[in-house]
Amino acid sequence: MPRIVGTDIPNEKIIWISLTYIPGIGRYTSRQILKEAGIQEDTKAGKLSEDELSRITQIIDRNYIVGGQLRRQVAQNIARLRDINCYRGIRHRRGLPVRGQHTQSNARTRKGPRKTVAGKKGVKEKHG
Repeated sequence: MPRIVGTDIPNEKIIWISLTYIPGIGRYTSRQILKEAGIQEDTKAGKLSEDELSRITQIIDRNYIVGGQLRRQVAQNIARLRDINCYRGIRHRRGLPVRGQHTQSNARTRKGPRKTVAGKKGVKEKHG
């Protein structure tokens, strides 16, 4: 398994698909990287030479934020939203949907399993 920017990519798949295993690189970006490196997209990842791997690594390091650095940047962005107490930051803090979705009947992924609240019991009248 070749290792590119701290991520093992699968040998048996073609290289443009293998590159999508790196967090922060999707299908389009993967193809752009290969075009810039001058590598054919249908080459198997295991067949790449050290020179080709280093070219891919250099392009990714120079032009893209990937992996742990990307996760850190996203976490910092969310922390900033929380700190400035904007609407989106408050939604992140409360664990609710951030992008305007309805929550009365949906949003179970974000809110977690239902927390059942006991219903009101009827007041019993004394007949006497």
